[in-house]
Amino acid sequence: MINIAIIGTGSIASTHLEAFARFRDRCRIMALVDRSGGKAAKLKERFGLDCTIYSDYKEVLSLESVDLVSICTPPSTHADIASDFLLAGKHVLVEKPMAPSLSECDRMLEAAAQGQALLSVVGQNRFYDPICRVKRVIDAGLAGRIVHTEVNSYWWRGSSYYDVEWRGTWENEGGGCVMNHAVHHLDLLLWLRGMPSRVHAVTANTSHRNSQVEDLSIAVLEYPDGGLAQVTSSVVHHGEEQRLVFQGERAKVGIPWQLYASEEGEGGFPKRNPDLEVEIQRAAEEVVPLQYTGHAGQIDDVLTAIETGSRQVLIDGNEGRNTIELIMAIYESAATGKVVTLPLAKDSIFYSRERIIGRAPRFHQQA
Repeated sequence: MINIAIIGTGSIASTHLEAFARFRDRCRIMALVDRSGGKAAKLKERFGLDCTIYSDYKEVLSLESVDLVSICTPPSTHADIASDFLLAGKHVLVEKPMAPSLSECDRMLEAAAQGQALLSVVGQNRFYDPICRVKRVIDAGLAGRIVHTEVNSYWWRGSSYYDVEWRGTWENEGGGCVMNHAVHHLDLLLWLRGMPSRVHAVTANTSHRNSQVEDLSIAVLEYPDGGLAQVTSSVVHHGEEQRLVFQGERAKVGIPWQLYASEEGEGGFPKRNPDLEVEIQRAAEEVVPLQYTGHAGQIDDVLTAIETGSRQVLIDGNEGRNTIELIMAIYESAATGKVVTLPLAKDSIFYSRERIIGRAPRFHQQA
């Protein structure tokens, strides 16, 4: 039986508790950490938990009864809390984003290595069948070399969204829609397409005067193989349509599922290729459906890694860091007006939190 502590009792903690509840025969919640105690008491009652409530996570560090902690606190706190638990030999599942700077990500990775503990970063969208089908098609090369990728991370948030004290600031949220909304789409992009080599980006705050950070970003990514990607991150898009589309040399596949294959017709004009579409559709349908999806899928992955002793998870600390590195490249390009080359060096203005806070552009003062 794996014993769990939940650190932080905001809205995402409920999602974690619902997912852990799927595995009552494999794990149990031993502790909830909540500074005030009020939210924790409500969660304890709601989920029928037999656990202890603590006001400070440091009270849990020395508990031998705790094997795994889920960190559900604001991004600015992730590095300190995760590092402390990892150094204490506790396994850690940390909510996205991993941390608001690469230096903090590196500190977490060092702590995991030193404490010989598992570190996993939430990227629950990898654990959905439609995503796995597209990955199968791309990895098999059925669509051909990917020449263009379109990522639309479209969300909409009103001004009162930024009335929460830790939102809308570089100090506490670590960025705007790129960091805290597009992070999932960027994780999927890296999983499905890999890391680009160069980034061009522009950011703006168009509609939220009580926020320092961006509410709209457009980035163009260049890949070593010559392909391009365009990524739009937003909290100003009505309808919140979100999609990833991969244009290959032979066919297009996308999430939500879409498929279209072309071949060259007379005069170089396109002619639909139904035979290839059938082949791709068949390959996609051969993917075995996941037993658990979303957060439950990732928690099953983490529990299995602990139970088997493999400590191999789909989204480890290095995968989480890669996403932050791409985010920081977008921010640096937008801030400097220059094309940024990856990987980012440690002297980048967007490597450490201190430099980010000191030099990142502030569109407005938070109210």
